[in-house]
Amino acid sequence: MDGLLEQGLNRIDWIRSRMQLLKRVREDFATRRPFAGRTIGVSLHLEPKTAVLIEALAAGGATIVGTGNYGSTQDDVVAVLRHWGLSIFGRREVSWDEHLGNVRKVVEQRPDILLDNGADLVALALESGAADQIIGGTEETTSGDDRLRLEFPGKVPFPVIVINDSPLKQIVENKHAVGQGNVESIMRMTNLMINGRRFVVVGYGWCGRGMAQYIRSFGGQVGVVELDPIKQLEAVMDGFRVAPLEQLAPWGQFFCTATARERVVSSSAFALMPDGAILANSGHFPTEIDTDALRREAASVRRLGAMIEEFTMPDGRRLILLTEGRMIELAGVEAKGNSIEAMDLGFMLQALSLERVASGAATLAKGPQAVPADINRTIAARMVADFTGET
Repeated sequence: MDGLLEQGLNRIDWIRSRMQLLKRVREDFATRRPFAGRTIGVSLHLEPKTAVLIEALAAGGATIVGTGNYGSTQDDVVAVLRHWGLSIFGRREVSWDEHLGNVRKVVEQRPDILLDNGADLVALALESGAADQIIGGTEETTSGDDRLRLEFPGKVPFPVIVINDSPLKQIVENKHAVGQGNVESIMRMTNLMINGRRFVVVGYGWCGRGMAQYIRSFGGQVGVVELDPIKQLEAVMDGFRVAPLEQLAPWGQFFCTATARERVVSSSAFALMPDGAILANSGHFPTEIDTDALRREAASVRRLGAMIEEFTMPDGRRLILLTEGRMIELAGVEAKGNSIEAMDLGFMLQALSLERVASGAATLAKGPQAVPADINRTIAARMVADFTGET
């Protein structure tokens, strides 16, 4: 057996054994086959937990055609998905244009349901005229939800259930899994301690809340940059320093973005950061840190590790960028992503929401919308039972 394929199969076997919620979904889908005759187009981080979700959808009768997200595809997982006979495009090392080309290949396969992450599939479906045949889909992220609402207001002619709007995903996956995972990724990549270090978290949504909490639990000091006065108050009440970025930039040693907004850390902040400051992005798109400006303004750039770059500024200060500004948890070497339990819940949300689209798209409103309340309640009850041992 090919070494890459064997590695992928072994990793997926371990992950599958720990995803008990999806196990039940897979068994149920295999009996009822809710996706029989449907093609699901997928654009999602291709890692072992995603493979278990795709396996469940295929067990439910779906034809799967898919690609990964930019910079996070794991080649051993792609090898397994292809070994299973699925139409999967992409690999880890691709350019942005190649990534968009792979997304276009998925749309060209004429799927009638979309499982999107960042709204790339919806955007190309609207652009190419392929949206008319799509009955609905799901969107994983806040970044994608923002695109649907801001770039295509009133233009999406089918329902899109936004998984990130679920309070379950916000609490379990975003706050606790993303928050913890990002801090662990920074520690693993840099081999630096958190204790006593000064962190600036830009954005106090659910992911920002989680990062701030876990940084503090490791002994770090946290400053928060947030525009919403209600979230500012929450951060203050949670015990964090809250100030504009221009005030926190000279103070911080680590800067972590979690906003779903472009260029929130840019030239004006770079000019104020101390020597040795480290920058990392948690957002879906690699645009929250203005890396183009950083490269343009630096006197020199050198690579210090697989995912660590050092930018020497004209005044001699050095700024360190992790994972080229891409998502810290999934773009790094030996990336693990969110915890298995969190993604077990998140992907059950995906599976049941996709089933709702397949069985009842006509009953749903057009455009982006929240996960149906009954799905949230069902999954919450099952996860509590798993954690408490109560059946």
